[in-house]
Amino acid sequence: MRIFALACAALFTPITAKGADLDTGPGDSSAPATTSEQAQLSRIDRAFAVLHEWNVVVGAAAIVVPEYEGSDKFKVLPFPLVSASYGDWLHLDAKGLTADLYTSNGFRFGVRGGYEMGRKEDDSDYLAGLGDIDMGGVIGGVASYETGPFKIYAEIDKTLGSSDGLTGTLGASASHKYDRFIFSADTSATFADDNYMQAYFGVNASQSARSGLAQYDAKAGLKRVDVKASVTYMITENWSVTGAAGAGLLMGDAKDSPVVKDKVQPFAMMGLAYRF
Repeated sequence: MRIFALACAALFTPITAKGADLDTGPGDSSAPATTSEQAQLSRIDRAFAVLHEWNVVVGAAAIVVPEYEGSDKFKVLPFPLVSASYGDWLHLDAKGLTADLYTSNGFRFGVRGGYEMGRKEDDSDYLAGLGDIDMGGVIGGVASYETGPFKIYAEIDKTLGSSDGLTGTLGASASHKYDRFIFSADTSATFADDNYMQAYFGVNASQSARSGLAQYDAKAGLKRVDVKASVTYMITENWSVTGAAGAGLLMGDAKDSPVVKDKVQPFAMMGLAYRF
């Protein structure tokens, strides 16, 4: 996001400076533009056209989540609400940057780059002895079909580093706007391979000796099912407040892991945002 902010600043600064130069004062309005002035105007027009294609939302929220995936204790965290889109094909959100490669008749296919946060041993006392799972990069693909307020989607992500795992998600969502309110709901199922499952839910021999947890081999399969909903209220054309809540249900080898204290993983969020 710092790179994105610098890029926006780089666009706005020359526009402001050149825009100030356009006021040539009384008596100059009828003077024909020079080739240099025409070139400046052309650059300004192109810059404004580029800016017009950007749709940016920034804000802040407080989110209540489990201490780690599988925990029965919760923590409250500040959470940035940042998203941006360029035209209809480039999208930036909490998951990363997505570029659409093909769109037609409600179908959309794209590629994504993002990150996996990993897990720290000191996230919870219960994780003592399990060691850290480092942050890693993520590359993946997305596909969806949208008709009216309904959408079905599929995502696949490969982590580079961190868990070195592969995950896939199948889901469906719906949204509805009424007056100043926007209602949305989403349900999804997430699958994971052996690497991912072992990293987050497995306990090897050395981890077992350090933590006191039973040794456990977590295999590939269905990891969790999620249901969530949100309500956004448009205070003005630009300002909005959003509340969201949901819960994930751990499944398969994730649910049975000795790392997991509670298979039900709820969350809640409240935030304020501004749309440029």
